[in-house]
Amino acid sequence: MAELLDADAVRAWMAGTAQAVVRERDRLTELDAAIGDGDHGVSLQRGFTAVGVALAAAPELSLPGTVLLLVGRTLVSSVGGASGPLYGSALRAMGKALGDAPGADGKQVGAALAAARDAIAGLGGARGGDKTMLDAWIPAVAGFEFALAGGGSLQGAALFAAGAAEGGAEETVAMEARKGRASYLGARSVGHLDPGAASTVLLFRALAESVS
Repeated sequence: MAELLDADAVRAWMAGTAQAVVRERDRLTELDAAIGDGDHGVSLQRGFTAVGVALAAAPELSLPGTVLLLVGRTLVSSVGGASGPLYGSALRAMGKALGDAPGADGKQVGAALAAARDAIAGLGGARGGDKTMLDAWIPAVAGFEFALAGGGSLQGAALFAAGAAEGGAEETVAMEARKGRASYLGARSVGHLDPGAASTVLLFRALAESVS
């Protein structure tokens, strides 16, 4: 059972996310076609493919923070639309929060995830309930912190966070979008799962798998 998120675990996390995005690409694209631009799955696949290439070309990176900084920069530069800057800013914020630690324990990972959540909110100007990826990120971070405070391990907290992210994503179905392209639809956005929240679930599931 992993108790530290090290550089190898971050690389495994990103590889797992990439695999999940490939597997769920068409579903993410269909979700986005209903209330957005219809390119979420394709864009994320392009971004995480580029991440894999960038990480393979930088085997010397041995700190989780520096790996995440590279991931964030790569996503910002390779993914169009809003998802690249949002995911890229989130993972860069995590990297900055972890600093030069060779491995991050549960408390450090929780703080880094909170920094990522705040970066997303700061960049997009969204809040909980706006029907965005934050509606998965907010409960995921809260769930991670709750599990950790109850004596849970890093793995247990990550698993709890993934479940909380999924629950938060499902709640977006009943919401009316107040941010992003979906907000142009007004009440017609109700009844659709937010694609950014859905992809956030994939990210947190991959995190849990990387520390298991």
